Amino acid sequence: MTAVATPVTPAAGAGAEPPPARRRGLTPYLLLLPAMLWLAVFFAAPLFYQASTSVQSGSIEKGFEITWEWSNYTNALSEYGEHFLRSFGYAAIATLLCLVIAYPLAYTIAFRAGRWRHVMLVLVIAPFFTSFLIRTLAWKTILSDSGPLVSTLDTLHILDFTSTLGMTTGDRVLATPLAVVCGLTYNFLPFMILPLYTSLERIDPKLMEASQDLYANPATTFRKVTFPLSLPGVVAGTLLTFIPASGDYINAQLLGSPSEQMVGNAIQKQFLNVRDYPTAAAMSFVLMAAILVMVTVYLRKAGTEEVV
Repeated sequence: MTAVATPVTPAAGAGAEPPPARRRGLTPYLLLLPAMLWLAVFFAAPLFYQASTSVQSGSIEKGFEITWEWSNYTNALSEYGEHFLRSFGYAAIATLLCLVIAYPLAYTIAFRAGRWRHVMLVLVIAPFFTSFLIRTLAWKTILSDSGPLVSTLDTLHILDFTSTLGMTTGDRVLATPLAVVCGLTYNFLPFMILPLYTSLERIDPKLMEASQDLYANPATTFRKVTFPLSLPGVVAGTLLTFIPASGDYINAQLLGSPSEQMVGNAIQKQFLNVRDYPTAAAMSFVLMAAILVMVTVYLRKAGTEEVV
């Protein structure tokens, strides 16, 4: 008689491996773990610390303690409300200029560049190889009173028009709102071009060909087909431009005057010069809250949830 071997099933103990289905279920969470740890250490913890600082009172000499000083927020709005409005105004103008400049360029790269596409993309991101500070300082030379650009604008009487709008003073561009807007537009232009290019590049050219087959002229094709399909890129580009431009302080500090200071300059001054940490933290939270509200409203009005 031959004995039949019975397979031994390992007991569910310490040495047993989890079933494959369970391992597959844990894999996404394990992959997310490094990113979650990074966000917890470098985003959530500083944010919590800033929140606690914003309701403190005291001084740098005597120390600060949490006293739930909510007046820090009202003081931030009352004393620096003009800085907030100026920041959002400059950022909105720069974002609009970036969109006007970037859309034709992104369209050209996506549909007309041909074998030069990669070269043009490299030229778009080339400024990132230079320091943000150096690029901004370069604009001080470009916009200097004796520079060819300002002389040309003055000859064409363009500065008379910008002076009427309150963007320049006399025949000067440097240390005016226009200089700050120019710096913001230049520095954040790639953040508008790249999302627009990505969105336009995804459009199937056959859709535009079908529009032309239905006797639509190029303007109608753009208005009815191309632009609606590129809206995700427009939304992403405007957000990536407006949000950092609102909190920027380098351009206003180097290209503007004290009357063109943005909220970022005021926050920097409170943190580094005045050492009024609670007020600075409250201003930071007001800025974040205002941007969050505007972004939420903008996304709902845009009518699209697909951001590149």
